[in-house]
Amino acid sequence: MNDLTKGSISKGLILFTLPLLLGNFFQILYHTTDTIIVGQTLGKLALASVGATGAVNFLIVGFAQGLTSGLTIVTAQRFGAKHFQDVKKSFATGLVFTVIASLILSILSVIFIGPLLKMMQTPDEIFEGAKTFMTFMLGGMIFANLFNFLSNALRALGDSKTPLYALVISSIANIILEYTAILGLGWGIAGASIATVAAQAISVCYLAYHISQKVPELHFPTEYLKFDKNEFKEHARLSLPMGFQSSIIAIGSITLQIALNTLGTNAVATQSIVSKVDQFAMLPMISIGLAMSTFAAQNYGAQKYKRIISGLKQATLISVVWGIIYAILLITFNHQVTTVFISPSETAVINMAKQYYIINGAFYWLLAILFSTRGTIQGLGNSKIPTLAGFMELFMRAGVAIYGVHRMSYTIVVASNPAAWIGSILVLIPTILVTVRSFKKLS
Repeated sequence: MNDLTKGSISKGLILFTLPLLLGNFFQILYHTTDTIIVGQTLGKLALASVGATGAVNFLIVGFAQGLTSGLTIVTAQRFGAKHFQDVKKSFATGLVFTVIASLILSILSVIFIGPLLKMMQTPDEIFEGAKTFMTFMLGGMIFANLFNFLSNALRALGDSKTPLYALVISSIANIILEYTAILGLGWGIAGASIATVAAQAISVCYLAYHISQKVPELHFPTEYLKFDKNEFKEHARLSLPMGFQSSIIAIGSITLQIALNTLGTNAVATQSIVSKVDQFAMLPMISIGLAMSTFAAQNYGAQKYKRIISGLKQATLISVVWGIIYAILLITFNHQVTTVFISPSETAVINMAKQYYIINGAFYWLLAILFSTRGTIQGLGNSKIPTLAGFMELFMRAGVAIYGVHRMSYTIVVASNPAAWIGSILVLIPTILVTVRSFKKLS
């Protein structure tokens, strides 16, 4: 376990963030593998089918991810305060919460995935493929949710290495299983989702075994699994708003997806590619944001407010520099990047992807600030402001995307992403400035 309330701030953040960075890379890798294998072996329509599910997947799975992150913020704060028995209670409560939420979400989402894709105006030629892909993914959602919860619980205690090992195992398993399912067994699009769910199940088994053998801080008596009203309320206070925050942002992404669906299959196929490329841009930013969430939570529990301010400054600087460097490289080598996913003969898709890289890349530095500030605010236990920022993202993204459809302009539609980031920052920056001033008075 790693106590982030003492020692060098920069060293502590870097050592904690690096495994997160590598872990997120492997997580993206096995999702990207889906896209590459599907695009290169099953063709553009299959690629578009998978790409059309991104926003709805974000809506449902994103809610669960936000939920599990919120549950473990309580764990991190208690660990920072050295209340170790309460850490066990938090872990037990979060585990029960995760299992129940997963079962409910899985049943409802499988039932309503068809109507939801219809509502999003998914093109007829890719509807069945998209529905098939999402049905298997959502049916096995409990494995993804348990993986996220167990990983976040370990990170709350300062252990970012073990989740990395689990992701490496999962990524390797996913690549092997995906090739077997799609190319060997001929299961098509269904094979891609089945392989991903199976790989997630393997990673859950690994994490559960590790915790049972090597993490006594998370071992708890069975009575902690019983319903405790106060524990439930405290965890729900943070987890539910963070889940809804993710869903609010996802609704904006769905609006963007609907806009792209309206513009045709080339736009949908392009989005399938650029969304994966975007993930690599966000990789360090997300990792630093997660690190700041744990760092802020532990130090807030330990009442080390000045340390939180210093950590935020250092984390933001690193993240911004990365955003600028990645944007320059992406715009310079845009053709080479896009043709990794699709044939060079698909010139319309390649040109549309270039537009996306230029428009979004110019604002990656702003996105970097968004992740570090939002992670810090969440770690402090403030769930209201990130949720309000999510509403601003929704308003800005939806507004610009709808206007783009009205003008039938792909350029305007993709500009909805930077617009959303600006909207969120307008909420987060004033909040973080007020928080910094109050911490300086307490220090």
